[in-house]
Amino acid sequence: MSKNLELATRLLHADDEAHSEGNVAPAISVSTTFRAPGPVKLEYPDEPDVSSPQRHIYSRYTTPITTRVEKVLSALLGAHAITYASGIAATYAALVHLNPKRLAIRDGYHGVHVSIDVYKKARPELELIDIDDDFMAGDVCWVETPLNPTGEARNLKYYAEKIHAVGGCLIVDSTFAPPPIQDPFAWGADIVLHSGTKYLGGHSDLLCGVLAVKDLEEWRALWHNRTFMGNMMGSLESFLLLRSLRTLELRVTRQAANGTALAQWLHKISQTPVGQSWDGVRGGSIRHVWHSTLQDQKDQEWIKKQMPGGGPACFSIMLDDPNEARVLPYMLKLFTPATSLGGVESLIEQRHLSDPGADKRLIRLSIGLENLEDLKEDLRQALNGVSAKVKARL
Repeated sequence: MSKNLELATRLLHADDEAHSEGNVAPAISVSTTFRAPGPVKLEYPDEPDVSSPQRHIYSRYTTPITTRVEKVLSALLGAHAITYASGIAATYAALVHLNPKRLAIRDGYHGVHVSIDVYKKARPELELIDIDDDFMAGDVCWVETPLNPTGEARNLKYYAEKIHAVGGCLIVDSTFAPPPIQDPFAWGADIVLHSGTKYLGGHSDLLCGVLAVKDLEEWRALWHNRTFMGNMMGSLESFLLLRSLRTLELRVTRQAANGTALAQWLHKISQTPVGQSWDGVRGGSIRHVWHSTLQDQKDQEWIKKQMPGGGPACFSIMLDDPNEARVLPYMLKLFTPATSLGGVESLIEQRHLSDPGADKRLIRLSIGLENLEDLKEDLRQALNGVSAKVKARL
């Protein structure tokens, strides 16, 4: 496929060569094993050529539908992509593959840190350092950007130059900013990770993890490890992911626009003094709002270059009262009180319920495809009424 095609076209046609049958939509194979074609030389199952009918041998190696979705993911990410059973499975696979002696990491999704703790049971000598500590040869720098749960961005060019200066590796968790928002490879990433459960899947109905690398031999090493760790994605999940990728650009572009507009709207409310109101919302109802577009002005130049597709659709707000943060999600009519993010529907949660280390006043919002003004009105009525609701319950 021509690399000159635009993203929306690549998402629809990157797997065209796999259309060996008459079906327009791909079929789901539930078979665990595949008939051998005869006494001929088989292509190796780690050769990422979806056009070969002799490729599939056993479903722990490859399946037709998973191979197709990896072809589309590769076209999306501009690298060789491999799928896993979940984002955490991809996280652990990256740790096994890189086998770091020292890992530089800070904050971010708490599940990644728990996965590292599990990995350290087999590698207790692994040393954890901060991403702003001095690096040494062989270090791995793990950068999540935008950051979960705040939606704040980190400067990938800076960390790429810093880790590459000592011969280390930069892995970027870009879950909060899939294409077309951000391309970490353009800023020096060596490996890109996505929890495909989120925006790539986009419908809250599948678990998936993705790693992408530029070198084919590195992809083959990842495939080998996946085959014998057994953490591949199922056929149904692969089918659902392929369906979702077709509309990724449309969904993410709209969600990013909605998320950015809402974050900036809520920020103005947070700047409104108690006793006053802004756009119909009482001042003092929000203490703080985090979002990449609200970071320091001196950072906005590199943020806009790194994230040309706009700000993330997931961000956080801080209330004054943890009781209000507990009640607010259940006062909303269009936001579903639930964990996770990236789906077409808007979600909201008191983050402490999923991450015990989070401040009890912190609320994370994942913005969906609803009409922006409808979402504002829903937040308006909840923010104006939550204080009285809490007092009535006490």
